Amino acid sequence: MNENIFRILAAVILLTGMGISSYFRIKADKETGEKISRKVDGSVMMNFIKIGGLILWLSPFVYLINPAWMTWSKIGLPEWARWLGVVLGIVGVFGIYWLFSSIGSGISPTSGTRTNHVLSTKGPYKYIRHPLYTFGSSLFISFGMMADNWFIALLGVLAFIGMAIRTPKEEANLIEKFGDEYREYMKRTGRFLPKLF
Repeated sequence: MNENIFRILAAVILLTGMGISSYFRIKADKETGEKISRKVDGSVMMNFIKIGGLILWLSPFVYLINPAWMTWSKIGLPEWARWLGVVLGIVGVFGIYWLFSSIGSGISPTSGTRTNHVLSTKGPYKYIRHPLYTFGSSLFISFGMMADNWFIALLGVLAFIGMAIRTPKEEANLIEKFGDEYREYMKRTGRFLPKLF
């Protein structure tokens, strides 16, 4: 299979996901008129997010510009696994749209909440409390599959781990803001995947 087909599909999926995220984040900032301070997460976590985020975002673009620059981390996946990555990436893009359209202006770049934030319990939030971490990291893992690249897939896993470490602080902020409403919400939803029982 021609490498360029996977590059084109990976680019379309990644840029679509980024475009959806950017649109809804800019819209939330305009609608609320507030920018959330990144200090709420602390300097260690913010440095991890900045440095990790830079590497996370640059790696797919390095692959898209010239796959030869990333051959050091090539896996050698069978073609069907790369096509599975395409399917997972498309599902991830729909998931990203679903979560952003469900949370609306409540989206925040940090673990803090906006002043007039309303608890979202619709869309994917009906089933899981942090779908952005689930869909976002799975999008990068699927990109790694499309690119046949373990390093990009590993960055998706590490991004998820980093966000999972930050989650208890985020949930403490949500409990502080919503109290028992959020505690009850936690009982009926999973953190990253739906509760089965």
